[in-house]
Amino acid sequence: MAEISLRRARTIIRKTLEHGKEAGMKPLSVIVLDAGGNPIAFERGDGASPGRYQIAHGKAYGAVMLGMPGSAQMQRAEDQAYFIACANGALGGALVPVPGGILVQDSRGRTLGSVGVTGDTSDNDAKAGAAGIEAAGLVPKV
Repeated sequence: MAEISLRRARTIIRKTLEHGKEAGMKPLSVIVLDAGGNPIAFERGDGASPGRYQIAHGKAYGAVMLGMPGSAQMQRAEDQAYFIACANGALGGALVPVPGGILVQDSRGRTLGSVGVTGDTSDNDAKAGAAGIEAAGLVPKV
């Protein structure tokens, strides 16, 4: 089974944080999960609030567990709030269904895991995470 190595997870995090700084974003926090929703690596940028772990995790966890990025989850919540509410209940209340939860795929379109980014606007979080994933030679599905 294909997976995200620790080395690649660290690259994703480093490049996501660098992108955020270069773009003048607020301090970001980034988590990388494997295809089963388990953490591989996490970093909270200097100045980021302590609750950012749970938010980053919720964004990434929702993406990998539902097989859809945070942007699609948000649209689904707007269209069918009951579905996201039920899914959130089934998954222990751990979903944060907004942009910044990104699926990580290989060049064949296989999902390897997910990335959760938080700290700035959700759209900026997603852009930073996509840049980090691409820098690691993988494909983001935002």
